[in-house]
Amino acid sequence: MFPNSFQPIKMSSACLVCRRFFLRPDKLLYFHTTTSRQSSLKRLISSSNRCMTIMPAWVIDKYGNNDVLRFTRNASFPVINYPNDVIIKVFAAGLNPFDVSMRGGHGAATLAVKRDPLNIMQTGREFPLILGRDVSGVIMECGLDVKYFRERDEVWAAIPPWKQGSLAEFVVLSANEISHKPKSLSHIEAASIPYVATTAWSALVNTGGLSKDNSANKRILILGGSGGVGTFAIQMLKAWGAHVTVTCSQNAERFVKELGADHVVDYTAGPVEEPLGKLEKFDLILDNVGGDTERWALGLLKPWSGAKYITLITPFLQNTDRLGVADGMMQTAATVATKALKHLMKGVHYRWGFFAPSGPALDEVREMVDAGQIRAVVEETFAFSQVPQAFEKVEKGHARGKTVVQISKGGA
Repeated sequence: MFPNSFQPIKMSSACLVCRRFFLRPDKLLYFHTTTSRQSSLKRLISSSNRCMTIMPAWVIDKYGNNDVLRFTRNASFPVINYPNDVIIKVFAAGLNPFDVSMRGGHGAATLAVKRDPLNIMQTGREFPLILGRDVSGVIMECGLDVKYFRERDEVWAAIPPWKQGSLAEFVVLSANEISHKPKSLSHIEAASIPYVATTAWSALVNTGGLSKDNSANKRILILGGSGGVGTFAIQMLKAWGAHVTVTCSQNAERFVKELGADHVVDYTAGPVEEPLGKLEKFDLILDNVGGDTERWALGLLKPWSGAKYITLITPFLQNTDRLGVADGMMQTAATVATKALKHLMKGVHYRWGFFAPSGPALDEVREMVDAGQIRAVVEETFAFSQVPQAFEKVEKGHARGKTVVQISKGGA
């Protein structure tokens, strides 16, 4: 027999008008009735107040420029497919340059393999695709195995690029990818941090080996320090006691100094390698610029001391888009191995950094935010109806912080 608060129903058209959750896909589908609100029995899942199968969202149906963005009220409502999933009502979504690149199809080949490793689906099955990698909102539903979170918890997260994004009313994520939102931030402020925080954390902590315990007095150079990743990295490194040098344009100098940068070099005044070459050598370089910086930047590191150069501008996705996944990965492996060996012979380490979604990393960042060590840097906020304008803003570049879209008002 079944608990009073649950009733088995048959798979029919009636299923389409209720919230769905497969506890055992090979067994029965349970319908969560309103009587469970008064039931003392433990609920197998949480349920929001509204039953729906569609939601408002901004989607793309093909890759291209800003013209491919389309608003719809009929986007598929996210479904809990795994016991560790949660459904989040989105209050704010942050935009990043990577969202603009994804809109144009950058990384499509690799992301298609990640979404469908066995190549079961047909090409183009990722559409309609919802962009947006940052989210701040409130949990509406939890899967069976979710222990650390519960319904109505305020959370933030960086969404993996192979999942549907945050430019929608709801999004589904793994509990491993989310964290409780800092209490000191609004949802708009919170949505400006997760993607850049997890990217910087992956590069500086996972790849660079830095931590709050070993960063004191280390000399760090951030190439391109006024963008999202740079502004976060400055604050985190200063909170850990590092000495931070930054390159940026002259009109951003005051901005990065307010964030804690110890020394600023204006790249518009001439080749930055000349003034940087006159400074004491560095323990780590974080490169947000790319281009020809590799030609001279590694010479600024302390040789034979474990110093690392970490670039976030890599040819990995470009190679897989151009050559296919298998050949692209081989080309990428050959490139990074050749460069790493070349520079290792000179006494420095060459590394690539990548975005890596991580709830535990955001837990650490939350503590720093609530302690006043890191502040949100929001340059401009757009309404949900203004998503195309928000993309245009991000696409122009030269950001002084993050662009955030307010999806819905409210919070608690």
